[in-house]
Amino acid sequence: MAVTIKSVQGGSLADKKKISAGDCLISVNGNAVRDVLDYRFYLNDKKLRLVLKSADGKSRVVTIIKNEFEDIGLEFETYLMDKQQHCKNKCIFCFIDQLPKGLRESLYFKDDDSRLSFLFGNYITLTNMSDEDIDRIIRMHISPVNISVHTMNPDLRVKMMLNPHAGESLRYVDKLAKGGILLNTQLVLCPNINDGKELEFSLQKLGELYPQVQSIAAVPVGLSDHREGLYPLEAYTAETAGAVIDVIDRFNAEFEKKHGEIIAYAADEFYIKAGRKIPDAEYYKDFPQLENGVGMWALLESEFIQALEECEIKEKHRRVTVVTGQAAYPLIRSLAEKAMNKIKGLDVNVVEAKNKLLGKMITVSGLLCGKDIADALEGIELGEELLIPPNCLRSEGDMFLDDMTVTELSEKLGVKVTANGSGGDELLFAMTGGM
Repeated sequence: MAVTIKSVQGGSLADKKKISAGDCLISVNGNAVRDVLDYRFYLNDKKLRLVLKSADGKSRVVTIIKNEFEDIGLEFETYLMDKQQHCKNKCIFCFIDQLPKGLRESLYFKDDDSRLSFLFGNYITLTNMSDEDIDRIIRMHISPVNISVHTMNPDLRVKMMLNPHAGESLRYVDKLAKGGILLNTQLVLCPNINDGKELEFSLQKLGELYPQVQSIAAVPVGLSDHREGLYPLEAYTAETAGAVIDVIDRFNAEFEKKHGEIIAYAADEFYIKAGRKIPDAEYYKDFPQLENGVGMWALLESEFIQALEECEIKEKHRRVTVVTGQAAYPLIRSLAEKAMNKIKGLDVNVVEAKNKLLGKMITVSGLLCGKDIADALEGIELGEELLIPPNCLRSEGDMFLDDMTVTELSEKLGVKVTANGSGGDELLFAMTGGM
């Protein structure tokens, strides 16, 4: 398979060898390049023999001598070099199936591509993979791998993912662990389906693969208002959310006696639903499951308070508005009050936005759309700047879930709109307008 080179960085090793955009890369050191994983793996050699084919069909061989970790300067059309792999599962809890109609087409694409796990930390189910794929990961020692396990019960996994191969693919978890690959695992929990005794079983089986399994995240199923015709699922209540935390706490207590540390974590949302205090930042060690909403509250609070203690500003006459989702509202309001108590003249108005697009059970800020925010702020004096959560914007950082842009929201509200940054120190910086 040949992959087309999109561009060549000026002054790079490839540029000095007259490699050009439009050339096709056929192989590296005799190895065919199928995708970015092949390319990066073979690029580790100090001496590279590249077979290329130019746009006019002529082939040539280029030899490059490089330092061990030096990049040669080639860029390709996509990170993957070919089409992204589509998910073959029909999970009873799939959130994409719960999106309303009329959103941009890319939001309805279900990815299950192992390469995105290595490149961007995406979670994969392993159901798209073969023994050859697993052997390749082990041979390249690409680690860690993030896996959506959901349950370690093969029969239950088939029922939950509606894929006849979902159960048998669990053997790849064991194979990867035995191959020395580190694993971060995810359990999307559905009440009365894979929690309770089933959760205890999954934790036990994953715990047996320690230290290769380095973290386990339990995440509550997300339920939108657009579930017509889908599998009937219940939402977590204060009681059932608390029961999940209790199962994880019991597992961790036994695990810590044996191994001296814990590896299982309940997502922040479980604590919020249960009305329980979220653990301090120290509990989460190096925050291995932050993208799953595990420890986000504790980390943001810890970073903000530390930054506030170090802040030298005594007085700042500034009025701003911070908008956030229902789940994070108590925390953001509390942090804003701490900042106002220390900095004279600072006025931070924190507004809670409800999710009208997806429904009342969706309370996280990352799924707020532009219209949700605009509706929540209607008639409110916003001050000189509106701060919005950065995770409610797509990766390019300029568009909400409903395709409203930051510029359009700014024009609609008549105020400067700024994504406030993902860290607690960045949030304080945005509130104060610079420290």
